[in-house]
Amino acid sequence: METLSAVKVAIVTESFLPQVNGVTNSVCRVLEHLAAQGHEAVVVAPGPGPADHAGAPVARVRSFYPPFYPSFAVGIPTRRVTAILRDFGPDVAHIASPFVLGTSGLAAARRLDVPALAVFQTDIAGFARRYGLRGTDPLIWWWLRRLHSGAERTLVPSAPVLAELERRGVPRLAHWGRGVDQDRFNPSHRSPELRGRLAPDGRAIVGFVGRLAAEKRPEMLTRLVGVPGAKIVIVGAGPEEERLRRRMPDAVFTGFRTGAELSELVASFDVFVHTGADDTFCQAVQEGLASGVPVVAAAAGGPLDLVRPGVNGLLYAPDDGSELRAAVAALVNDVEMRRRMAVQARESVRGRGWDAVCEQLMGHYRDIVDGTAERRRMEQAA
Repeated sequence: METLSAVKVAIVTESFLPQVNGVTNSVCRVLEHLAAQGHEAVVVAPGPGPADHAGAPVARVRSFYPPFYPSFAVGIPTRRVTAILRDFGPDVAHIASPFVLGTSGLAAARRLDVPALAVFQTDIAGFARRYGLRGTDPLIWWWLRRLHSGAERTLVPSAPVLAELERRGVPRLAHWGRGVDQDRFNPSHRSPELRGRLAPDGRAIVGFVGRLAAEKRPEMLTRLVGVPGAKIVIVGAGPEEERLRRRMPDAVFTGFRTGAELSELVASFDVFVHTGADDTFCQAVQEGLASGVPVVAAAAGGPLDLVRPGVNGLLYAPDDGSELRAAVAALVNDVEMRRRMAVQARESVRGRGWDAVCEQLMGHYRDIVDGTAERRRMEQAA
């Protein structure tokens, strides 16, 4: 792929550090890649939080915390975003998961005639349903279609979600997946000592990693109580934790973990379970696969691109707890199938490192920057 000459990228994101989620993770990896390749970036994000990342300054805007999700900062749209972009002078605006603050990013790009690339990353309609906001789908999709229509290109992380956006009438779509750190998530981190502490009786370790909140449907894990030969390990924290602890007294709850601790935990699982049904990609599933762990996931959204049933894991009907339990029990009871799938799990994500994925993104930047330059030349000639 042709290398893009030095470029200035303004990233307007709905979520950033210290919040840890898929949007934050991908923005951080993009910033690190831009810095390593000699490009320049600025970030506009809800606050509070660190003032820079990978050498890029982070401009914080006012935010509020929704009562139904008090740990998530929602940026308030503001004309200040236009001032930030005008001072920085970007070649391209990267709008990460636009919904609220992203409106200001797209408006600023339009005012300044800067080409804008939007990244669709959050199933807002599905999220709203999980928090009791039923009947809002038509309004949410109308708003998302309007927002993304203001971008030169919208990048979508998985084939099922791309098909959904096409059906919803969102224009100018392209696929852009997500990378995984294959050193950090690697079978080499499997720890016999940790396994002995988690399951001293030698049971197969069935692990979950994620926020313990409604959008991840952790209550589905209660369907695994009493699976013969299984020890449930839950990595994460959130408002549903206490309820789960009461209903799953035999499970191990590790709390929120990152870094080397998380790498060791995931690689030490025998089965990786994912309960979410609204994921546009699902980085946690990809990290489990990279760690050489067969995955059991709901047959919806991003996991459909990642899990190949019978090869690197199993899928279950999203709302069928009996299917989830049966899939987990099948893997727990068949050591040879687990071993075979573990090898294929690692193979299935080979070549999906962040460097390769970010280079694909640079190609999208180049396309819309070149397209805008050509449009300007034609306007001047006319």
